[in-house]
Amino acid sequence: QHITIQSTVNSQQSSVVKKMAPDAAKVRPQLHQTENEVDPNGLSLESLTGDEVAIDGIVYSLNDFDHPGGDQIKLFGGNDVTVQYKMIHPHHKAKQLGKLTIVGKLNSPEYEYQFDTPFEQELKQEVFKIVRRGREFGTFGWYSRAIFYVASYFACLYFWNVESTFTVAALFGLVHALIGLNVQHDANHGAASRKPFFNDLLGFGVDLIGGSKWIWMEQHWLHHAFTNHKDKDPDAISAEPLLILNDYPAGHPKRRWHHKFQVLLTLPALALYWLSILLSTNVVDLKHEGAAACGFNMDNDFVKKRAKYAMLSRALYVLLVVVPPFYQHGMTWVPFFHLMSMGAIGSVFLSALFIISHNFESVERDPTSEARANGKKVCWYKSQVETSSTYGGFVSGCLTGGLNFQIEHHLFPRMSSAWYPYIAPAVRAVCKKHGVKYTYYPWLWQNLIATTKHIHFAGIGLLSTNKED
Repeated sequence: QHITIQSTVNSQQSSVVKKMAPDAAKVRPQLHQTENEVDPNGLSLESLTGDEVAIDGIVYSLNDFDHPGGDQIKLFGGNDVTVQYKMIHPHHKAKQLGKLTIVGKLNSPEYEYQFDTPFEQELKQEVFKIVRRGREFGTFGWYSRAIFYVASYFACLYFWNVESTFTVAALFGLVHALIGLNVQHDANHGAASRKPFFNDLLGFGVDLIGGSKWIWMEQHWLHHAFTNHKDKDPDAISAEPLLILNDYPAGHPKRRWHHKFQVLLTLPALALYWLSILLSTNVVDLKHEGAAACGFNMDNDFVKKRAKYAMLSRALYVLLVVVPPFYQHGMTWVPFFHLMSMGAIGSVFLSALFIISHNFESVERDPTSEARANGKKVCWYKSQVETSSTYGGFVSGCLTGGLNFQIEHHLFPRMSSAWYPYIAPAVRAVCKKHGVKYTYYPWLWQNLIATTKHIHFAGIGLLSTNKED
């Protein structure tokens, strides 16, 4: 790989081509350049170093940048983060990027999504009348729920270590799900508090339930940026090859014979979610396989330095949660039953509420098809609405951490879930005005039926036909 490095000497620019070294971040000059001062030939996306990101084709250095939201921004180093940046910072204008150091331009970047559309502008205008800037974080009600769920977790952990029983297992599994849906979710979205420290602290709720904060962020932020994108959303392919959720035509190499019956396999597959996370080797190098398959680069120092802490956290979880039942009951079927019951109950509650959010009748499973067909960019905000669903109301929001307001959550991912019931009417009104399809189910069971149908039609290869009908 080669990059073109520019330096300014006595107001004259000269280009020098140098071979990319392992410490290329130190080689590339960190200058406050303008877009017109960088190399016109551009850099390839693959040449970005671990402390560089690209936004709208411009490459910025993260070195010496004091990010107000914390250093988790470095998790994205080495990637084009145009979509992530714009969805996380709905109030930002071009001047905010002036705080970053420009180090180059991408060579012929291609984007499928469009921002600053009339729909986006009116949506923000109406929503920000309800939730003013700086008020979008966790409320007293949200923190009350978070404290209750965390306290319930440690109470269950205590009884689990005293004597594991099926009752304790069921309650512990339920609390696992509530921590995952409520506490860590808002925190790892940077929505629990305006202070990065509290978001980081509560974000480790993922580790309390057997996962990893950083792996979760790698996968989840990519999912939010490219929801239901057939090539860039890790959630769209995470169940493969056991289940397929995309609209693969007959004869597609990803199709298997058992997919015709996958609707029967869905519940058992969801029940194994906790076990699959616990046994995953991604924690060793902190590189999520699904995110990597979607082209997300995780080869940066931020990720590397945190791998040892992720493994330590996993070891503590195994010691405090997995080992005690075996210590109490020996190597019999009892501890296996208790552990699998806990994991299955938590997994079904947690993963079922995720899968119904973007897999239902008439959902948009390929939001950028038009962009690939004719080059016309797709409104990102419109795609978020049409790839998601909302069900229920305030009570469901308390139990699911706002995930029942999935449309509102995907439109404003850095807003606390506590606000979604209040902005939902405004979102629906703007969608109706602009002809954007807003899918709402008054009851959870209606969404579950729609999801079951989607899974069935995806399995037999009639997803497109059913959508047209």
